[in-house]
Amino acid sequence: MALRKIRSEKLSDTVAKQLESYILEGVLPPGEYLPAERDLAQQLDVSRPSLRDALQKLEAQGLLETHQGGGTLVKNFLGPSLTNPLTAIFQNHPDTVNDFMEFRAISEGNAAYYAAQRATDADREILTACITAMDAAHEKGNLELEASIDADFHMNIAEAAHNVVLLHVIRSLVEVLKKGVFLSRKQLYTHQGSRDRLLAQHHAIYDAVIAGKPDEARQASQDHLAYVQQAIRDLEREDHRIEVSKRRLERFMEKQRKVKKN
Repeated sequence: MALRKIRSEKLSDTVAKQLESYILEGVLPPGEYLPAERDLAQQLDVSRPSLRDALQKLEAQGLLETHQGGGTLVKNFLGPSLTNPLTAIFQNHPDTVNDFMEFRAISEGNAAYYAAQRATDADREILTACITAMDAAHEKGNLELEASIDADFHMNIAEAAHNVVLLHVIRSLVEVLKKGVFLSRKQLYTHQGSRDRLLAQHHAIYDAVIAGKPDEARQASQDHLAYVQQAIRDLEREDHRIEVSKRRLERFMEKQRKVKKN
């Protein structure tokens, strides 16, 4: 019988694979700086030359980005390739908001479903801390902070689903939202009655995930996004009414100026 020889893997390859897993699983998210080389080598219990070799390999793969004198950070390797073209399309075709929200409902609804099935104690602790922070921001009336925590909450749900494809797709969707293509989260939170409804909807998702009820978690997520979609429509109509009223006011004032001249 012909058997293959067992080849030992280089330490730097092992280190590279470990860091690659952390990036893939979201433990090291895009934009996060790695610890200083000496500290990271100590944490991984490897030599600095082996670590340096591993980092160079990951940089060549497009997963890391090194800044001279500024450290090494996790590159947003998927985001720009997906979000930049989407952002351009959405800006030129605002009617695609419905398609975008439908896709969010599918992806985030399934993320909530799997999170309810797969969330670990650590995941539940993160979600509890997040919803508690959201409650505190809501109580203080801090719209900007509450909107920021909203984005974090959706990412925490995606992480708790333990599906790396869903995780990175949802991260890209959140990045599109942060660019304010349709509306800013702050705008959504200023919509009449939205703050209380959004908080209740986030609690419904949280409660279902924590209770381990996948069907309820998915439904709560989809109900939340259906509400957001309707709120976007309402805000667009309101913006249109305001714009029309401004034009009417300009015309009225112009007529008044002409009357005064005569």
